[in-house]
Order: sequence, then structure tokens, then C-alpha cells
Amino acid sequence: MAEVRTQYAASGDIHLAYQVIGEGAIDLLLIDSWVHHVEMVWEIPEYSRLLRRLGSFSRVIHFDRRGTGLSDTVSGDLPDLDTQVQDALAVLDAAGSTEAAVFGIQEGTLIAMLLAAQAPERCRSLVLYSGSLGGHAWPEDQIDGMVAMITEDLLNDGGRGRWGGVPLLAPSRVGDAAFVEQFARLQRSSVRPAVVGHFFKQSMTADSSNVAPTIVSPTLLLHRSGDQIVPIDKARDLAATIPGARLVELPGLDHLIFAGTVEDIADAIEEFLTGEQTTADPDRALVTVMFTDIVGSTSLASDMGDREWGELLDTHNRVVRAQLARFGGREVATTGDGFMAVFEGPGKAVRCALAIVEAVAGVGVEIRAGAHTGEVELRGADIAGISVHIAARVAGLAAGGEVLVSGTVRDLLVGSGIEFEARGEHSLKGVPDRWRLYAVMSG
Repeated sequence: MAEVRTQYAASGDIHLAYQVIGEGAIDLLLIDSWVHHVEMVWEIPEYSRLLRRLGSFSRVIHFDRRGTGLSDTVSGDLPDLDTQVQDALAVLDAAGSTEAAVFGIQEGTLIAMLLAAQAPERCRSLVLYSGSLGGHAWPEDQIDGMVAMITEDLLNDGGRGRWGGVPLLAPSRVGDAAFVEQFARLQRSSVRPAVVGHFFKQSMTADSSNVAPTIVSPTLLLHRSGDQIVPIDKARDLAATIPGARLVELPGLDHLIFAGTVEDIADAIEEFLTGEQTTADPDRALVTVMFTDIVGSTSLASDMGDREWGELLDTHNRVVRAQLARFGGREVATTGDGFMAVFEGPGKAVRCALAIVEAVAGVGVEIRAGAHTGEVELRGADIAGISVHIAARVAGLAAGGEVLVSGTVRDLLVGSGIEFEARGEHSLKGVPDRWRLYAVMSG
């Protein structure tokens, strides 16, 4: 897939950040929730996977709505839905698209439906995830109370969802500390506290009951059956109102599209848009797998005590995630005191490992790291296979402060400027044959 870069489209005097992902024959305009940031969503493994999967069969045009993410902040009147439709059309124009499938996510469906109704010549088809007719009959004081809780959480707890966000929006991820922190960072980077009330009230009070019957574009509705925010009955009502719409009810409890599995969503969209399901994102892929862990973590935890060790581990995790983001690594899992991550190329993995070794030394811990390049089995956001075991075994043989790699990685990086020192042949537990290992000396 070609390099993805952030560009800007002009809508009046407002600049809207957007990206184009993939080179497929069908343009796909993605209109997301107001909790959104075109660059930061790539740090969320499930969202990254969704974008790449969509980009395997379409040209995805992905943007931040005005007042959110990397788009211009708004002074004066905040945008109504009609203004946001004009913004979406401006992004299409900037991306050179005359006609696109429009994919609305969560309350982004309100803008997607209005666009389909107002500019049918620009909307070849419509996909709605977790959509409804709107017009939620919440009392005004209840809406105001929710706005106050969300705003207070952003101001005082950095958006870590203690108001109930994750339990309501992503119940399958309750207790997943890494996910909670990722979602909190996304909220902080997406919207300023002062505009939360506008967007939340807009999403809760907008009513599309007069718009939906006028939509003429072929329409697919996707909805998780256990969604607590927008119950499945709301999706059924919407499907019955849009002429010819088809509803696919998906298993799961999560309202956030990236909280649960995204493969079934991408498969359904591909089949709807192309007439077939190629699973272009294959079940297996060639990647570089990297493992890290803290040297002597058991002794450190015992000496420091639970609270101090927990604080140090949190700092270590933030440092590692910053380097993964810097070098394009995708976090697959945490291993208590370490990480498993994948990279598209061995050079990025090795340079990332070196950067992590240096960065965590500044917070008082020493890590070791190992990497191997090979084919892995893709299981949703997870990976499996012999290459994963090889990378883990290589990391386990590294000394403190050392990055150790398999001969496969070293051979792929000949001429890259990265220097290696031979560490001999080794038997890797549970892995056939003997393996040449190399220490990375400089990158």
C-alpha cells in the first residue's frame, strides 16, 4: 500500500485534514464520529486494520470534521449538519472524486444520510454503521448531565472514561488498560472540552426521519446486535425507512467500531461494493515480529512495591508506544512487562527496538528485544504461527540492553547501514533446526 499522508482541503475559510488510503477503483468516503483524528487512529490496531482492509479494494478518503482532530478549530458558530455535508463534498473535490460510496460511522451516519439525500449524484452507494433515525427522546437535563460528565472527565481525568464511556461504548474492552488509554488519548486529541456539548447535543437531537425516505442510493446497514448506545431495534427502524436498504446484524456488544472485530464489517462492505468477497487482506502475511521485555522485572517489582512498580510500568508502556508510533509498528499484545509488535519491514523493527532500548533507559529500566521476519497467521488483530515463536525465543536469548535478531532479519538488511555482530548458532526451544543470531550494533 502506498504511503499515507495527511493533506488539507479548503471549505470556505476552514481547512479540513484528510488522508487517502489505497488505490482501488471505487472511492469510499469515510465520515466518522466527532471523536476522531486521522493520524492517531492508526495507533489503534483494529482501526488500522480496518483502514488497510478497506484500502485493499477501494480508495478510502478519510477526514477530520471541522473542529475535530487535525482540522481547523471553529470560532463563533459551531457547524450544523448542512455545513458538515458541504465540508464532506469539499473533501471529495480535493481528493479528485466525482462520485463515491459514502460510509458513515456512528453519528457520522447523520451526515452521510444527509449527503446522500442532498447530493445523490455524488453518492453511488451508502453504508451506515450503528445508524438510526436519530431524534433520541432524552430529556434536555439528561443530555446536559451527560455533557457535563464527559467534559469533566476530559478536564480532570484526561478522558479515561470513568464517566462510563468504555463500559457503555466498548463493553468487551472493560479491564483492557491499553485500550482505555488509547481511547482516552483519542478523545483528548479529537475534541476540545469546550465543543463537546455542541457535538454531543447535535448527535442526540438530530432527526433524520424526513431525510431517510428520500435516499435513492443502494444502502447497506451494519449493526452489532448487542449495541447498548443504539439498540438494534433502531437500526431495524432505519432499514425499514430507507427504500431498499439491507440490514446485516453482526454479533457483538460494542458501539465503537474499533472495539470489536472489524473483519466481518470489512467483508460485508467489500461484498456490497464489489459484488464479491476476496478477503484481500490475506489470512497470512509476511511481517517482522518484535518482542521486548524488561530485564529483571520480578526483582524490580519486589523491591519497589506494587504502587511504585505500577507507575514505572505505566511510564515504560507510554515510552514504548511512542516509539512504536514513530516507526510504524503495530502493537499486537502486551506481555506483562513487555510488548509484541509487528512491522511491515525489518529495518523499521530494528531501528524501533534500538530507540526503545535508549528511551526506556531514561526512565530507569533496561529491556532486551528480539526480532524475526517471516510469515504469520492473521487472527483478527492477533497473529500466530512459527514466526511468532521464533521472535519470542530470539528475544529471550538477548542480553540486557541488547537487540538480537535472526539470520533472516540480518540477511534482509544487508546494505541498509545497520551493523550486526554474529552471536553464533542456537537451538530455539520448540523450533526446528539451528538458527544464526546477530546482535544489532548500530542503526
